[in-house]
Amino acid sequence: MSKPTQSSNPTPKRIRRFAKILASGFIALMVALAVAPSGSALADPLDGPRASGVVGERFDGYAEIRDAGGATGAVKSLIADINKKRKQFYTSKAQSEGTSADQVGRIYAKTIYQKAPGGYWFKTESGSWRQK
Repeated sequence: MSKPTQSSNPTPKRIRRFAKILASGFIALMVALAVAPSGSALADPLDGPRASGVVGERFDGYAEIRDAGGATGAVKSLIADINKKRKQFYTSKAQSEGTSADQVGRIYAKTIYQKAPGGYWFKTESGSWRQK
């Protein structure tokens, strides 16, 4: 007796699962681009403000304006948008890993620091700024 063949038509459940995987992959890619400080194929929109010292990275995985005098409205808006995306990513990652968003942010902060070129500014947990 021959084995029954599986239908070549995907079920709606499989289509939904595939769409969910694609969507989560796309979101992860967008956040990775927003989080990655440099060295990626695409320029990070924070590269310029970070290189000039206007923007720095914090110990908790969020970006912050370091020099308010040099920050334009566009930079302030960019920081708010990127931090919003980071918070969403950290929260989502925390839920899937069974930990807190704060812990996830701190892990990503270390990655950001490691990948950052010399000259970028980082805020320590004590509140002081240090240049890499």
